[in-house]
Amino acid sequence: MIFAIGDDQVKGGHWPLFSYGFIVLNLAIFLFKITMPADQQAAFDFHFGSIPAEITHGQHWFTLGTSMFVHGGWWHLIGNLLFLWVFADNIEATVGNLRFLFFYLLGGIGAVATHIWFNWNSEVPMVGASGAISAVMGAYLVMFPTSRIKMLFLIFPFRVSAWLFLGIWIVQQWSYGTASLASEVNMGGGVAWWAHIGGFALGLLAGFLFRSKESFATVELEDEP
Repeated sequence: MIFAIGDDQVKGGHWPLFSYGFIVLNLAIFLFKITMPADQQAAFDFHFGSIPAEITHGQHWFTLGTSMFVHGGWWHLIGNLLFLWVFADNIEATVGNLRFLFFYLLGGIGAVATHIWFNWNSEVPMVGASGAISAVMGAYLVMFPTSRIKMLFLIFPFRVSAWLFLGIWIVQQWSYGTASLASEVNMGGGVAWWAHIGGFALGLLAGFLFRSKESFATVELEDEP
């Protein structure tokens, strides 16, 4: 398998408090959840996950926020946290802590809303940080297109440009998302492709807003060892 494990880092800037804090928070919530019996873990997902059929009936709106901090299993968690580790810190270092916090939460909520739009009557809870992280990745593509992403294939490291890695990623999401609509497959039971697409689109818009700030001109990248 191939994994993204690092990138070129911003020199200086704000310390990525929330980028690292969200990693710790998501891990802590997951560890708390898996201490429960299996039936209570399922109940936890249904209580804090975002269920489209409930949201569209005006119920449990708080899950638009809580769902992005709940994960279904270890691989779900590890994959999301790895992407958060790679892509979030440069954005927060550049735009500042509070602005990043606001952006991350809005991106996550917008991603959930996109999923609900395409799964209006689904009674399956959506959980996971991937929508918010997709927003981070969209902003990263605009803000750091020439950054190099460090990849690992088995034990062999190599680097690819951010625009290539993220471009291929969003094309895959779009392909799976449109295929799920054509086949009328309910995404809620698997991957929320449209949450990824919606989050990424919001991230692109935010990235252009962030780039328009005069302070962005001072950003420099340095190679990660």
